[in-house]
Amino acid sequence: MGDLVDRRGAPGLIGVVGAGTMGAGISQLALEAGHRVLLYDVDAAAIDRGRARIRDGLARRARRLDLDPPAAEAWIEDRVRRVAAASTLRDLAAGGPEVVVEAALEDLEAKRAIFRTLDATTAPDTILATNTSALSVSEIAGTSSRPERILGLHFFNPAPVMPLVEVVITSAADPVIADRAIELMTTWGKVPVRCADTPGFIVNRVNRPFTLEALAILAGGEASVQVIDDAVRADGLPMGPFELMDLVGLDINLAAARGVFARFVAAGDPLAERFRPSPIQEDLVAAGQLGRKTNKGFYAYDEGGALVGPAPAFAAGDDRPDQASHADIARRIMLAVINEAYRAAGDGIASRSDIDLAMRLGAGHPVGPFEQVAGQGGPNAIRDELRAYAAAGPRFDPARALLFGA
Repeated sequence: MGDLVDRRGAPGLIGVVGAGTMGAGISQLALEAGHRVLLYDVDAAAIDRGRARIRDGLARRARRLDLDPPAAEAWIEDRVRRVAAASTLRDLAAGGPEVVVEAALEDLEAKRAIFRTLDATTAPDTILATNTSALSVSEIAGTSSRPERILGLHFFNPAPVMPLVEVVITSAADPVIADRAIELMTTWGKVPVRCADTPGFIVNRVNRPFTLEALAILAGGEASVQVIDDAVRADGLPMGPFELMDLVGLDINLAAARGVFARFVAAGDPLAERFRPSPIQEDLVAAGQLGRKTNKGFYAYDEGGALVGPAPAFAAGDDRPDQASHADIARRIMLAVINEAYRAAGDGIASRSDIDLAMRLGAGHPVGPFEQVAGQGGPNAIRDELRAYAAAGPRFDPARALLFGA
């Protein structure tokens, strides 16, 4: 797969469905790896915007390569000229791509319609991948007569920069197809991790308590937005949970939270309630306060995007004497993450080493959850710490593996 070529022996062709931020980023990666790209979007005008995003991304990469201006322009043009537009999905399929990556909007029925057409029009050995971050890959693949060739390739934003790719393998997937996809991601300079098709995959499940527990602490009046973020950064994380939500977009984060919660409810998980989205976040999104992109979320920003301080609704309370300590806040949030990591591993979604790797590369944790446990007294000590937070709710009930010290 590292020497991927099309059926005519020419440089391998990658099809990309969706010319938005993720589709453009994935296209850029393919171009940098030497492939040609055939790009399709239901909105024809989006193709031009996608090309502009690709060119901008390549220009940033050229600057990092420290190329002189003439060499940089030649480097960029060589890659941009390998992008072609497809006017329909059938045209994209007719181009003969070896791999098609779908990066359309997070709408299950829309994705199923795309894969229905791709299934009927692409060659039988074409790998079909979805970049969904929260939807069921199996449900998307359910439209196909060959579900064994469909898998998830969940890139993280920005795709050209973030190293992690979750390779989501359904129960119907052909292991050979999964191996080919993993090899391809490696040749693109990514770090692929295997995971099962379960709600949230690895990062969006295991790291969900990072924001939900912070929101619970805020809702309980135990600490302010600023204090919680300061505590988490002091614990070694690059950003606090509220800073992160503002950066990503509260609407994006909430959509992911809703998706994970809905899938756990549908699966009948008895502890699905631990993933219920916070009313605080629901209210902010309903009010159009989405973070940096609207200049207000948990923090306020000026017209240039510079941080002003906590938004007025979250500005008070930093001087209360009964406020939780930094150490207690950070530990409570991290214990919730560790507990979820043990639940995820116990559910067989990924190996412990891949969960650690995914949390470091995809969520910015300096140390993976299982690595933390190994350096902090082992499972028995973590189990006892979790029990100390029992009053906070059943989400702190130790995972089964922790109960047995595994």
